Order: sequence, then structure tokens, then C-alpha cells
Amino acid sequence: MELKKPTTVDEYIGEFPNDVQEILEQVRMTIQKAAPDAKEKISYSMPAFEQNGIVVYFAAFKNHIGLYALPTGHEAFKEELSKYKSGKGSVQFPLKDKMPFDLITKIVKFRVKENLEKSKKK
Repeated sequence: MELKKPTTVDEYIGEFPNDVQEILEQVRMTIQKAAPDAKEKISYSMPAFEQNGIVVYFAAFKNHIGLYALPTGHEAFKEELSKYKSGKGSVQFPLKDKMPFDLITKIVKFRVKENLEKSKKK
């Protein structure tokens, strides 16, 4: 049986257990507050926010929430992100820990500004 891919962020969040849904909703609201003009969409089967290009993606996994702010968003906050497991353009926030909503806000605002500057150069 093939899993149905979510077509909306609500559908995506609805696929998870209640405790994880709560965290995903909080991450979603944090991103919306930091980037009020960004549009929500599903991209690569993950929730994404777009404003002059992709701002961030986020996703839930068994033990963590992944935030994907593309390499530049992670590079700019290397210091604050150093205590989390991360890859080139991703960071894992363990579900057992308190979500760093202030840090997510800073990263999202940085990416919105970065995308805006890039779009002005085009």
C-alpha cells in the first residue's frame, strides 16, 4: 500500500501522534510569526514556507523535529546550533528537549531578509 502524500500542511501535521502535532503546530506558528508574509506549502513532502524563494522547511521524525534553513541559515547560526545534531542544511531538535523557538525565529527572520536581498539583486 502506498502512503498518500500530504497536499497541505494541516494534512501533514495530522499524520502524527497528538504530542508531536502540538510541537509541529508550535513550530509552524513560530515560523508564521517570524515570516508573516511567507506562504505555506508542501515541498519534498514536507511543510515549507516560501517568500522570495524557500525560507525554511520543517518535518517530524521519530525522535526529532528537523528544520531545514538551507546551508546559509545554518551557517549564520553555527554557534547556537552547535549543540544539536546537524547536517549541511539541516538541524535536528530532539522531541524530548524543549524546542528552541527563539532560535527558530532568528533563523527564519535571517532567511526572509536573505531571500529579500537576493530577490533585489535579480
